[in-house]
This record gives sequence, C-alpha cells and structure tokens, in this order.
Amino acid sequence: MKKYIVAITALVTLWSCMTDEKYERYNRDPKNPTQVASDFLFTSATVALGDEMASPNVNNTLFRFLGQYLTATTYLDEPNYDFTARQNPDQVWSELYRDVLLDLQDAKSIVQGNAELEQSEIDARLGQLEVIEVYAWSVLADSFGDIPYNQALQAEEFPNPEYDDDAAIYEDLISRLQANMAMLSAGDGYSTADVIFNGDMDSWMRFNNSLLLRLGMRISDANPGLSQTAVEAAYNGGVFMSNSESANIAYQGADPNTNPLWEDLVQSGRSDFLISNTISEYMNDLEDPRRMAYFDDNLGDGYEGGIYGASNNYLSYTHIGTAFLDPTREGILLDYTEVSFNLSRAAELGYSVGGSAEDYYNDAITASITYWGGSEADAADYLAQSEVAYDGSDEQFGLQYWIAMFDNPFQGWSVWRKYDYPDLKIPQEYCNNVPYRYTYPVDEQNLNEENFIAASTAIGGNTTETTVFWDTTTPDQSTYVGCLDDVE
Repeated sequence: MKKYIVAITALVTLWSCMTDEKYERYNRDPKNPTQVASDFLFTSATVALGDEMASPNVNNTLFRFLGQYLTATTYLDEPNYDFTARQNPDQVWSELYRDVLLDLQDAKSIVQGNAELEQSEIDARLGQLEVIEVYAWSVLADSFGDIPYNQALQAEEFPNPEYDDDAAIYEDLISRLQANMAMLSAGDGYSTADVIFNGDMDSWMRFNNSLLLRLGMRISDANPGLSQTAVEAAYNGGVFMSNSESANIAYQGADPNTNPLWEDLVQSGRSDFLISNTISEYMNDLEDPRRMAYFDDNLGDGYEGGIYGASNNYLSYTHIGTAFLDPTREGILLDYTEVSFNLSRAAELGYSVGGSAEDYYNDAITASITYWGGSEADAADYLAQSEVAYDGSDEQFGLQYWIAMFDNPFQGWSVWRKYDYPDLKIPQEYCNNVPYRYTYPVDEQNLNEENFIAASTAIGGNTTETTVFWDTTTPDQSTYVGCLDDVE
C-alpha cells in the first residue's frame, strides 16, 4: 500500500513480507484479521483501489493503454499489449485481492467486533466498506471474467479457491448493492477516514446507487431483465445528479499521498508517456473544447498525439495536460458524467429513468466539458455539431462516452468493449489486437492449476481474445489501422 502510511512497526513489517507470501495473502482468513484500526484499513483500501484506476505506470494496470488514451515513448511491450514482460495481470490481481479486498474484509471483521460502536455506526461503516468491496470485485470480473469469489479470501478453508462464473458474480454484486442501502442509511459511518465524502452518508448512498446503475447497464445485452430491474432501482434510490456529487478520491500534496499520475509524470523525472494519436485525432476532428485540459500545448501549433504503440520522440508529440501534473489531482472512481451516459442509454432502451436519452446524453457531455473548465456555451456549441448532436447510434454514443472517460480509463476500455466504438488502433510495433480481457496471472497457473484450467476452459480459453460475459459483440479489428503491416 502506497498511501496514508502510518507509523506502526508491526504493520510495516507485515507489508514488507508480502512479496514472499503473496499467494497466501490472496486467501487469508478474514476471521483472523491483523489487529490494526479499521479506519486505516478502510482508507488504505480505498486509496489502493483509486491508485489502480489512475496509474499510468507500465508495471501496473495499463488501463490508460487499454483505453488508448496514452501511448509510450520507449517501453513498447505494454502499449502493444504484451502482458508477459512485467506480468501485468499478476499485478492487477494481487493488488485488488491483497491490498483492497483483504483489507476491506479485515476492516469488516474489526468493525463487527468493536464493542465501543453503536449498532447503527457498525452498520453504516459496513455499508461504506461494502461499496468499495463491490467496486473492486466488479473490476476483477470485468478484467478477467471468471474469478475466485465465493471461496476467495479464506486461505485456511480454501487454499486453492474455485473460480465462479462472472455472470453469477454480477448477479450477486447487484443484489449486495440493493441490500446495502439499508446499511448506509442506518447511521453515521467513517468520517475522517473517508477520503471520498468525508463521512457524508447521503453521498455514499448516491455512490452505491450510481455503482448499481453502472453494473446494471453493463449487463443490458447479456441479461436485459436484471439490467432493467437494477437500473430502475438505482435511479429510484437516487444517483449522482451533479459534478459536485461524484465519487472522487482526495489526494494530498506530499508524497506518499499524491495522485499516481504525478508520481509517474513528474516525480519520476521521466518522459515515458504521450497523448495517443487515437484520441487526439478524434478530438481534433470535432474541435473538442476539452483538448485544452486533456492536452498540453507544448507543440505550439495544435495537438498531435504520439503514434499508438510505436517508439515516439517525447518532444515531437503532445504531452498530457498540466491539470494532470498536480499531486492533489482528484482520482475519479465514478462521476456524474458516467451516470448521465448510463441513464441516456437506459432511456434509449425504454427503462423508466425519468428523462429522455437525448437529454441525458446532452447532460453527460455538458457535465464533462464544464468539469474540465469549459463553459455551458462551449458545450452547447459542441453539441450543435451534426457529428455530436444526438442520433442514438452506438458509434456516436460510444465515441462520446469514451472521450469523456479520459481520466477514468478503465471505464473507457469498458465502453469500447460494451459498445464496440470508437474504432481504436492496432499497436504499430507488435500488431496485437486490443484485448477484451486480461489473461490469468502466472501465479494462478502455478499455484492453483486445477482451478485455473477449469476456469480457462469455462470461459473459452485464457486469451485476450476471449470476452467477459457482458461483452456480447466484438468489433472487427481487421478494419483498425495503426499496425506497420497496414501502413507499409
């Protein structure tokens, strides 16, 4: 865990041993938690999750490459989707199971055993922990497909946990979020330990429902009935209704409590990342007003992203905008823009969500533009373009949703997988297709072989070409440009 380090010698010693005990920690028994404050575990797990969502580091999640928002200058394995060199799937798996889910499980056990708390306080804290836990489980399922779930985190009873079907996991996560509203409304929860809402329980309820909306819309093609039920329940329960209500992590100005973007773009002193030509070309074609925030004007005569997946000269292409170089830049977990896009598509499908598809679409784009410093007039001018004015197509919807998720790149990758738009690029150097999922970690192949084989067979093969259950259609990547074979 990188953030909010406390001076507890025993805890430091515990985490220093993690490298050697990684697999055992995946399944550690939450009934025997390490006795540290649940407040610390809640904060640490929340920030660890936020770091995974935000980091551009080539050793980490690669979500900014999977969404093709950034590309690299020198290290080409990762933007070309070669996951073996740094074992990126292992990193995603271990961080989410170990530094997020296990901490949350420990925190739950500690809270439940705290005789100094009123039951209402226990329930509210458990509710906050549950939102972050469901979020983390959904990221794992969205990244890999079938994963250990029911037998996970229980090392003594299940040292080699079986994998659960990703569709069944989703059904359970949706059920958990629906049940969780009663917990969140019970009383006061964490306050100073809460780096998202500082203890505002009404905001946590909106976060819970906005996450329920996300999961419900993910499955609109795979399970329309459950999708509609979940989405309408989320809307009726109350979702984010403005930019000010979004679920964002408050980072601090001093290391180690800074946004991971700052760590890799500024503190490192390196010049590894550029805006990709995938997004610069789309936004230039539309004269998108968010370019002034997303992109730096370092070229002085417009914006030109680096060739995706190629070796690029740092000084020859557009850099990421200065807003992302601030150590206190907030980390986006789920925002009002995403909510509005999801409500737009829900309305398009005929779900009862209180508004029209076009109005929600316009709200989403306006919210995104104003969040990034543009005005409502800028948004109105942008929406007046024929290419942007709502037409209900997957192509337009996917593109606009993807552009808006620039600083929430996991969602951008998921938008592409869900709607098959926008057209991305085949990486220039290795010519690998854009992945539909992460492959399972090498550790699972070595240490949980029987269940790894069963899971790989169940999903149709442990490759990046296999889709997760809600990704029911795939784009024809043979039409994508970028690969050297296509341009020679």
